[in-house]
Parts: sequence; C-alpha cells; structure tokens
Amino acid sequence: MAARSSAGSKSASRTLVITRVLDAPPSLVFKAWTDPKHAARWWGPKGFTTTYCKLDVRPGGKWRICMRSPQGKDYWAQGVYREIVEPERLVFTWAWEKPKGRPGRETLVRVNFAELGEKTKLTFRHGVFETVKDRNSHRSGWSQSLDRLAEYIAKG
Repeated sequence: MAARSSAGSKSASRTLVITRVLDAPPSLVFKAWTDPKHAARWWGPKGFTTTYCKLDVRPGGKWRICMRSPQGKDYWAQGVYREIVEPERLVFTWAWEKPKGRPGRETLVRVNFAELGEKTKLTFRHGVFETVKDRNSHRSGWSQSLDRLAEYIAKG
C-alpha cells in the first residue's frame, strides 16, 4: 500500500495544476480554446505569436500549433483530442514536435470550465511530466498563456 501512495504522490508532484477565475461565462471561455481564430490570439507565452493554429475539436481530432518567440524561433506542438464536453471540459494530448513533425513525449492536458455566475473557474491540469523540472518549465509558459487568455477575454 505504501508503494502505491508513493507512486501517486510522485505522479502528483509531476503534474502542473493552475486555477484561474475568468471574467466571462464558460461558453465564451470554451470557445476561446476551441475556435482557432480565437486561440491564435492568446496561445503562447508573453511576447510570442501564434503563426499556425489548426484545431479539429472532436474526439480523435488532431490539433497543431506553432508559437514564435520574440527572437523568431518557432515552437511546434501537437496532440489529439480525447474528450470534449462543451462547455465544461477539454481533454487532449500534448507533445512538442521533433524534426519532421514527429511528436515527442506525450502528456495529457485537462481543462475544466466551471460556471461562477457570469464568470468561469478554469482548472488546468497538465502531466504527468518526466520530472518536476519539466513540469516547472511548463508552468511559466502556461501561466503566461492563461494571462493572455484573461486579457483577450476582457477585451471582448
């Protein structure tokens, strides 16, 4: 039994969890995640631009994004949608692309959208990463992306 608890806590320590309250109802926040023309406006850390955004939002559908850094370096990511419950939840795989568009190590992203009156409590989970260092390297990028999402939604 102790081994199972230890494995569970190791897994939890390698999972990124971020919670935000956004000033829009879940239907609008969900759309910002699932409509490419909206996602391209906020996806990526501060100063990055999304130069390519294709989202086939259905179970088994693929997504692919390119984020360009302020220095001009492109970062490609891709995955497959596993679960879509509009406007409550999105579940999809995440992998950085390797040369020739091959996916790297795959992790799972879960985004929950809970109604709080006219606002949305967004709970973001991403993992399980190989190391805590890997998890932490994603914390900054996702936190900045969610900041940009909040700003984008506030502009209406």
